[in-house]
Amino acid sequence: MVKTSMGLEENIAGLLCYVLGWITGIVFLVLEKENKFVRFHAMQSIATFLPLSVIAWVIGWIFVWIPFIGWAISTLIWILALILWLILMFKAYQGEMYKLPVVGDFVEKQVK
Repeated sequence: MVKTSMGLEENIAGLLCYVLGWITGIVFLVLEKENKFVRFHAMQSIATFLPLSVIAWVIGWIFVWIPFIGWAISTLIWILALILWLILMFKAYQGEMYKLPVVGDFVEKQVK
């Protein structure tokens, strides 16, 4: 497996980009300057999980006066994000540059 400029194997670094969501995405985007695989997964982590986090928090706060609806929608978003998070970590660990439908195309253009 290819090593990154940080000395990690490419697939491990790709997986780590997702571990803490957009936070580790930012860390790896800043630290990794050369490896396109790692930069792709770091950017995809940011572009996927930062908006999902914001949307879930905003919906949770907007529906404070209707607790069940806000809680239900926010919980659904977090569950879907968890499933997506696991899939993306698994794909990165396998060494696959797995692109999400909308976000992946945007990220691919940014990383080139």
